[in-house]
Amino acid sequence: MPRQEDIRLNGHAVQCRVTTEDPENGFTPDYGRLTAYRSAAGFGIRLDGGTAYAGAVITPYYDSLLVKVTASGHTPDEAGARMDRALREFRIRGVATNLQFLENVIDHPLFRSGECTTRFIDETPELFHSSARRDRATRLLEFLGDGRSTAIRR
Repeated sequence: MPRQEDIRLNGHAVQCRVTTEDPENGFTPDYGRLTAYRSAAGFGIRLDGGTAYAGAVITPYYDSLLVKVTASGHTPDEAGARMDRALREFRIRGVATNLQFLENVIDHPLFRSGECTTRFIDETPELFHSSARRDRATRLLEFLGDGRSTAIRR
């Protein structure tokens, strides 16, 4: 077994749990049918997922975890940038998720500096501020499904 001082650092990683929890509602788990599900991908991104897919039914009887995302890089900034990109690539519709909360955590200067404490979430209310997502694809499909598609051809 090597001594601690003989162990060399070889990169950095950060991991996030994407769940069906609603941060604005005390992290209460949400449940229902996933109407859309697209996960992230790319170099330095690892997904450890379960059975999340479009059409899946999330029940209130199990863990709210959809997928664990791990981003790695040569530096903490590189790992953080990869995680930020990965979180923004996700498209999950039908249930509330913690994606925007995680984006706010990853992008926060105190988190990026590595100087936050276990009180970080309690002491940083801006992490809970999120803006409404523009779900253009679902709106377009609903519009087309309502039989108004002839209006687009005009």
